[in-house]
Amino acid sequence: MKQMLIRGELDTIKKDFTATGPDFTIMNSGEFVADSAIEDVGNKTNVTVNFTTKELVILGTSYAGEMKKGVFGIMHYYMPKRGCLSMHCSANIGPDGDTTILFGLSGTGKTTLSSDPKRLLIGDDEHVWTDRNVFNIEGGCYAKADGLSRAKEPDIFDAVKFGAIVENTRYNEKEGMERVINYDDISLTPNTRVCYPLEHIRNVQIPAIGGHPKNIIFLTCDAFGVMPPVSRLDPEQAMYHFISGYTSKVAGTEIGVTEP
Repeated sequence: MKQMLIRGELDTIKKDFTATGPDFTIMNSGEFVADSAIEDVGNKTNVTVNFTTKELVILGTSYAGEMKKGVFGIMHYYMPKRGCLSMHCSANIGPDGDTTILFGLSGTGKTTLSSDPKRLLIGDDEHVWTDRNVFNIEGGCYAKADGLSRAKEPDIFDAVKFGAIVENTRYNEKEGMERVINYDDISLTPNTRVCYPLEHIRNVQIPAIGGHPKNIIFLTCDAFGVMPPVSRLDPEQAMYHFISGYTSKVAGTEIGVTEP
């Protein structure tokens, strides 16, 4: 979470905690499971939010992404109350100050396409659109690592350095390569990840804020052929597909989901 959230100056953090206490407390139990016999629990894996006590409790899962998605869920509650739109999208900004946002489910290319050598990265996953701008909720990226290589994704590959955290990956077994990560080994899970602060990307916009988007892209990855591979939508069509929640009809990263 230190890598995934915006990191304030230490003195500011200490001052805020002393004055008001934490904005939200996250308790992550890892493999300690929930009691499924309790009313309204029903599952050993359980993520619960209490907006009165401002607490988020994660039970029965070792997937680190639950914390970042938990914060995203919290923002989905608070941001609309302020007249702002929280969005599951990536964003970057061009040399002329033109902002682009890219919507899409996990695995459709948000992180890859937003890390463009000719554009500055705002963020790869969670943003808020206000009356004034688009800002990144996070201070880091949580990129898929399956098949990662410098040839295909140089910015992300080079972001894996001291301070980055890799999840569910394995090392190479070849002699002399024992300290080299084998990104092609997905024997633990296809959902391998690398977590790194935004500062690890060469072309990054700090602070992670851009203007109103000039381009809005839906990464549909459509397995059923509802839309042509590349479609230019008018505003009404774009609003229709956004409100319909249409982004992707492919197998996701969830356990047991193998078909669209």
